[in-house]
Amino acid sequence: MAPVAPGTRAPDIPGTDLSEGLRAVFFYKVTCPTCQMAAPVAERLARSDGDRFTAVAQDPPEQIEVFAREYDTSFSSVPDQAPYALSDAYGIRTVPTVFAVQDGLVVDVVESWDRDGWNRIGHALGAGDLSHEGDGLPPFRPG
Repeated sequence: MAPVAPGTRAPDIPGTDLSEGLRAVFFYKVTCPTCQMAAPVAERLARSDGDRFTAVAQDPPEQIEVFAREYDTSFSSVPDQAPYALSDAYGIRTVPTVFAVQDGLVVDVVESWDRDGWNRIGHALGAGDLSHEGDGLPPFRPG
C-alpha cells in the first residue's frame, strides 16, 4: 500500500478540520529512531502555527506523554493504536510520514526523514527551512 497520493481527499482525523486551509499531518511512533530524530523538526513546524499541525502517534496516550517530555515537544497527538485505522486510511508504510493537506486534499507527502521534503512542507506552511546542512541532521534517513 502506498501513502495517500497528492490530489486525493485526506481521510478524516478525529478532532481535526482538514477541510479549510493548509495544514501538516505528521505520523510517527515513539520507538522509531528516525521519528525521535525528527521530533524537534516536527516541533518547529508545529510551533510555526500549531493550529495547522496535527500529529498522529501509533502509540497509547501514556507513551505519547513520555515521548513529549523526553523529546521536548508541545504538540498534542491523536493516538492510533492497533489495528491502526488512521495509519491504514493514510496508507502509512513507514514513519515518520508527513502530509501537507490543503482544503481537504493531500498536496504533498514525505516519507521517512528527507530534509528537502520536510523543508518543502515547512515553506508551504510559512515556517521556512526546518533543517539545513550543518544542523547535525542527515539529508535522508529511512524510517
